[in-house]
Amino acid sequence: MENIVVSSAALGAVVGLILALTGAGGAILAVPLLLFVLRLNVAEAAPVALLAVGLSAAVGAAIGLRAGIVRYRAAMLMAVAGTVFSPAGLWLAHRLPNGPLTLLFAAVLAFVALRMFKQAGASARHKAEAEQHPQPCQLDNQTGRFVWTASCTRALALSGIGAGFLSGLLGVGGGFVIVPALKKATNAPVHSIVATSLAVITLVSASGVITTALSGRMNWQIGVPFATGAMLAMLGGRVVASQLSGHRLQQGFAFIAGLIAIGMVAKVALAA
Repeated sequence: MENIVVSSAALGAVVGLILALTGAGGAILAVPLLLFVLRLNVAEAAPVALLAVGLSAAVGAAIGLRAGIVRYRAAMLMAVAGTVFSPAGLWLAHRLPNGPLTLLFAAVLAFVALRMFKQAGASARHKAEAEQHPQPCQLDNQTGRFVWTASCTRALALSGIGAGFLSGLLGVGGGFVIVPALKKATNAPVHSIVATSLAVITLVSASGVITTALSGRMNWQIGVPFATGAMLAMLGGRVVASQLSGHRLQQGFAFIAGLIAIGMVAKVALAA
């Protein structure tokens, strides 16, 4: 019992630290860590990961709200869209065999790793492209809020749907969907995008956690220490993050994520 609590808290701390250092998306490693270290299957690990991701993201979102950098209307729209589709992903997760579900997770993880590695040094090119092709969601220079249009609403809602479905299916917060979507759809600064993403992750994760808890599928023995470790590391990691190179962090995360994706495929192959 004590070993499980300590191991869960330590793994949660790793997830919280990665989430703090990468801004969003790093929490996708929560499920693989639970698979390899605590020997859970994907359907068991996903709700535990979602609990930790949601609570640690809430810490970052609260800090962002206090600083006034969360675009809360955009966050609410994306969260509502995601909350509607999160139960669909959760429903599918409990009906897919563990092998195919693990392979699906590995494919998503590999995709995230490849994209993060490519984008690590692409900020200048992104800025040039944005000047040539303005994003559908533009900030008003006077109010600092988005000018809402049909294309803006559609872009944010679709990204919320994708994040919500993957949240329920794989137990991920969806930051790897939300952050690139906000970068592509808006001209908001990066720190505002990350804070808004954390707010969306908090709200979408809450729906998945509540649904799982009501159905009696949440492993609280592992989930509570795991989430506690993640929240504490999230706070400590934010202090360290400002002193490290963002590009190097992204490249390092992408490399580790790619190795874990290969490990997940190997695990399924060996179990077959």
